[in-house]
Amino acid sequence: MEPQYAEFFSVDDMAVDRFGYLKPSAILFYAQEVAGEHCKALALDYDTLAKRRMFWAVIRHRVQVTRMPRLGETIRVETWPMPTTRAAYPRSVVAYDENGSECFRSISLWVLMDLDTRNMILPGKSGIVVSGALRGTELAVPQSLAPGRLLNSHRRTVRYTDLDRNGHMNNTRCLDWVDDLLPSEFHSLHRVREFTVCYYSEGKEGQELELRWDFPETGVLQADSYRREEDKEARVFALRIQYE
Repeated sequence: MEPQYAEFFSVDDMAVDRFGYLKPSAILFYAQEVAGEHCKALALDYDTLAKRRMFWAVIRHRVQVTRMPRLGETIRVETWPMPTTRAAYPRSVVAYDENGSECFRSISLWVLMDLDTRNMILPGKSGIVVSGALRGTELAVPQSLAPGRLLNSHRRTVRYTDLDRNGHMNNTRCLDWVDDLLPSEFHSLHRVREFTVCYYSEGKEGQELELRWDFPETGVLQADSYRREEDKEARVFALRIQYE
């Protein structure tokens, strides 16, 4: 089967912020949706994998934004799997507007998880083969984000609407949580140009997460999320967002 897959999305009210720009979390939603539909075509979708007691989980995202789409636009989002690594299944995404101009591109790292133990399954032991391709335009694979000395702190609890079908906090909600740390005035003056998100452990319903955040560089927001496990901390997710 052709490794490339594409879908069209209409940017509606649910996908934009109060100023009519596509939310960063919606970029991840579109990327996740088009990847999911491609997996259906490859017979590697959620329901098929669940019968084998496995599911897909994303562990890292990197996104570069050329121009953030606005309310009412229609964009074409295409995706293709890259060659599988020893531990993960990388996937590339590029979105274009109606004139064929690029809006954003991303790379994500996906892994297979055991549905019962929640442990990662290496590709060589999963029996799942995905044919990957390189077009020469892919972003570099994002590296892990080192914890920073972040001066601000905010606590928030994982609630029902934060959860996805796997029963943990959906990856798109992490960006919404971080967006909520900053007021409308900031968002009205700054546009996202690039961001990296790393997911380290599951955020589960009822857990209280501490968000630590700051601007270590001009125009760059870093945020780390932690939960308490008995007498120690567990890192849940981390973000680095560059604004213009």
